Amino acid sequence: MIDPAFVALSLLPVHVWRDVGRRLRFGEPPATALDGVLADRWPDRPDRRIDLLARAQAAIDRGAQHGLEPMAWSDAPYPPALAAIVDPPPVLWMRGSRAALEPHAVAIVGSRAASPYALDVAARLAADLASRGFAIVSGLARGVDSAAHRGAVSAGGSTIAVMGCGADVMYPPEHAPLAAAIEARGLIMSELVPGTRPLPQYFPQRNRIISGLSRAVVIVEAGERSGSLITARCALEQGRDVLAVPGNVLSGRNRGGHALLRDGARIVETADDILEELDGVGHRASSSARATASSASRDPLLACLPAGEACDVDQIAERSGLTIAHLLPRLFELELQGAVARIGGGRFVLVDRSC
Repeated sequence: MIDPAFVALSLLPVHVWRDVGRRLRFGEPPATALDGVLADRWPDRPDRRIDLLARAQAAIDRGAQHGLEPMAWSDAPYPPALAAIVDPPPVLWMRGSRAALEPHAVAIVGSRAASPYALDVAARLAADLASRGFAIVSGLARGVDSAAHRGAVSAGGSTIAVMGCGADVMYPPEHAPLAAAIEARGLIMSELVPGTRPLPQYFPQRNRIISGLSRAVVIVEAGERSGSLITARCALEQGRDVLAVPGNVLSGRNRGGHALLRDGARIVETADDILEELDGVGHRASSSARATASSASRDPLLACLPAGEACDVDQIAERSGLTIAHLLPRLFELELQGAVARIGGGRFVLVDRSC
């Protein structure tokens, strides 16, 4: 049973979530974090705590009625890369299979009013990556997003749809059959409490989750003001790779994507381009047993993880001198080698190889 205080934290305005994330990473229990934020931000509203907890319990009850499973920031399966961003969702509401969170993920996003070319490319890239063991993350929107989800489903792979509404609310409504197919092998996910309607401000907000879940973000056709560029910006801030598919220079549909390419994003024509940018992590994920203990033990980053002590990324970054952007890929590699393991709250622990 989830602690209602976690849900209450998720009901706070998103602009205070950095403070929430900082408190949680410092080890404050959710109720203590809630009291601290309320005391700092709304000292003249003592009734706000009671109201938030009542709304939180109502959300928990509605989620149970609609088959949604809440996952708190402190739960062991909570994705550590997402837990490490500056404003992580205190709670994720999900329906589908948690196993979709286990593979490495790549986000594929782009225009809602996509050209046939963009739809074909998104579906092909998603199918190729899914067939190689990657989960595909997108936003279940019209256009490129839905094409990416369909490509992953067609390959029998996992895909994660991050919603800009409650996970029990179907938007856009015509994607209900696609959502059912995603749920069968992947996840429908939202940080918003059940019953939340799809309002415009929620869609840019959820883009940081799409990038936060992913090792890389691929932009397929984005105009100059495309919401996909928000996802790309979030990805860069989070230390993820950003890649873009070139498009027709005459149509003007991909000016945002071409701007990313001019700024140094890698050109993507095939899934192999993405795998090369990730340095073959998909291949290593399927053959990690071949990684040796000796190669892992020589990594100086392991010295920052004392035996038997679980450390979050902030602690490891402080000890190692690495930025979060450089640290997370290193931790992922050590996890693949079996040298470290991720546990609850976005923390990592050194694997005992003595037995």
